[in-house]
Amino acid sequence: MGVAVLKDRTAIVGIGQTPFAKHLPESEKALACRAILAALDDAGIDPSEVDGFASYTMEETDEVEVAKAVGAGDVTFFSKVGYGGGGSCATVAHLAAAVATGQASVGVAWRSRKRGSGPRPWKNTAVQLPTPGQWTRPFGLLRPADEIGMLARRYMHEYGATRDHLFNVALACRNRANQNPDAIMYERPLTREMYMTSRWISEPLCLFDNCLETDGALACVVVSAERARDCRQKPVYVHSAAQGLPAQHHGMVNYWNDDPLTGPAWTAARHLWKTADFGPEDVDVAQIYDAFTPLVPLSLEGYGFCGRGEGAGFTEGGALEIGGRLPLNTGGGGLSEAYVHGFNLITEGVKQLRGVSTAQVPDAATCLVTAGEGVPTSAVLLRS
Repeated sequence: MGVAVLKDRTAIVGIGQTPFAKHLPESEKALACRAILAALDDAGIDPSEVDGFASYTMEETDEVEVAKAVGAGDVTFFSKVGYGGGGSCATVAHLAAAVATGQASVGVAWRSRKRGSGPRPWKNTAVQLPTPGQWTRPFGLLRPADEIGMLARRYMHEYGATRDHLFNVALACRNRANQNPDAIMYERPLTREMYMTSRWISEPLCLFDNCLETDGALACVVVSAERARDCRQKPVYVHSAAQGLPAQHHGMVNYWNDDPLTGPAWTAARHLWKTADFGPEDVDVAQIYDAFTPLVPLSLEGYGFCGRGEGAGFTEGGALEIGGRLPLNTGGGGLSEAYVHGFNLITEGVKQLRGVSTAQVPDAATCLVTAGEGVPTSAVLLRS
């Protein structure tokens, strides 16, 4: 997709979500349909006009059931993106490409997940391990927290990052969640003492370096820029979009590589900025995938906000807070609002550019949203 094809040709015109909780009684399908119908209502578009869908390969509700349940019309485009949270922004990118090229006119992306009350994916021992996992999981790297813990330790060793830098990330997300009534951690402030004395999950990652485990669903609606002007809400344009799978990559366990700390963010970023009219210095607010705190400094570097090894230092002096150099994860992110494979970062980006966030950045006109770092990833640049 070149410059002319995608840039500002489509817009997100509707967003929707269910409540977030450790346990919700409804099924993933019911939650998905609630989020999708809420997003369509937000846009002022009848479900019968939906003709495109995009979600994650890890999504367990499928287009056939969802389309029937919400009352969609004939569907002419549907896609699913792999690699868990790495696929979040790619769902929007796929819909933008489909709408811009005439494959669909009203696209819906969604993620519904009962990760709070459901099983943990790595507990299923009957599934054949992926090839990289055969070299790590039998030796104790069972969970994503263990795999990222290894990367974090390498990062600390190479560049002098400390737990205080990781705390800066956790605190910024928690502070924004404390402003957001929909966030799981709305009324639960975080202090440095709480952080430093919390239990290890996988050293050097403590409890507060890890995302929440959440039940919930979210969705958004993508249409052409022309149609967006007639929708109920202020359009938020998809300015640039990218996916990234580096050469010779092993998801999450890239340790054998010459440079394990150059993750998929670097590949996605090169493609993202290539077609954009602005650069990292022009981003007013960012929603950076935060399944684990170390992913944020790694992503800050990958997407060009600072130099190599400077991501930890970037977090100092309130840089990630409202009024700082780069306010981020303004709804609380995966660490403190909800963990639904990053879809709440997309919807929060839209809220910021509409001017309706619970932690609004004044006059925000540009927003970077990123997907999971450490796995094949994706990102979108949004503008108002």
